[in-house]
Amino acid sequence: MRFKVAISEQETHPVIHLIDSQTGCMAEIFAFGGLLNAFHIPLNGTLFNCIDGFESVKQAEEKITNAFKSAKISPFVCRLQNGKYNYNGQSYTIRKNYLGNHALHGLIYDAVYEIDSITQSEETAAISMTHHYQKNDLGYPFEYTIHLQWELRTNNYLSVTTSISHHNEGPIPYADGWHPYFTLGGTVDQYQLQFDADTQLEFDAALIPTGKKIKDARFVQKNTLENVFLDNSFELAPNGKCILSNDHLQLEVVPDQHYPILQVYTPEHRNSIAIENLSGAPDNFNNGIGLLMLLPNKQYQFKTSYQLTQL
Repeated sequence: MRFKVAISEQETHPVIHLIDSQTGCMAEIFAFGGLLNAFHIPLNGTLFNCIDGFESVKQAEEKITNAFKSAKISPFVCRLQNGKYNYNGQSYTIRKNYLGNHALHGLIYDAVYEIDSITQSEETAAISMTHHYQKNDLGYPFEYTIHLQWELRTNNYLSVTTSISHHNEGPIPYADGWHPYFTLGGTVDQYQLQFDADTQLEFDAALIPTGKKIKDARFVQKNTLENVFLDNSFELAPNGKCILSNDHLQLEVVPDQHYPILQVYTPEHRNSIAIENLSGAPDNFNNGIGLLMLLPNKQYQFKTSYQLTQL
């Protein structure tokens, strides 16, 4: 069988490998966080990993909040101003994680997922996993279930589908996203970036959207990242995608229509770049930009894919 799933129980939580045995392409998924910790493709007789991940599950547990590498962002994305929002006439304050004055990157980045099923065939290797959020934070007292499916196919194609459902009495506010960091070798200054967006959301000094928009067409065509520093949200065009490349590799990130916001961040170390697919804008529990009101007993899905190819 060409595609295989291997699960290791040797660390504190399971580590899953989705493997294309014909080429050696492999994705490493942690049950901790449900996150993508590595994505290897064959390159010049060896395997190249395009994910800036963790050395171990233990390291991920200890350092996930340092940079939120590969983290699942849910039920709110990026910054929530002062950790506060109003819903149905009530005021709520997030307790979990703050950067300065603002709550950051949701509530389940450190959740542990239960493995539901695996799929192995000539066409695909896939893992399905589930986590139940159970009102652990007083600032978000709405239970919901999150289901992830990571799937590896031919031609170094990896996708992740997030499914959300809940059984509360009424609608609940929600936003979804991912926070992976990618490397193509060398520094970000040697990369080129292109994506289908010419508008960014204006941020204030605390990276909270002001409600205004800025025309920014720098990356409609492929453009260098040399001496470019980004921590911005862009509005993707319908069916838009993002392409990161250097002289040797090309990474194509293709979200579905349920991820209309592309957040791009270049950390100070310049060794990797965060390309984040988001269902709505930062602080959208307050500003309403892309805010979803999830109805009870209905399933919502968000999908993005990554394809890495040698040039």
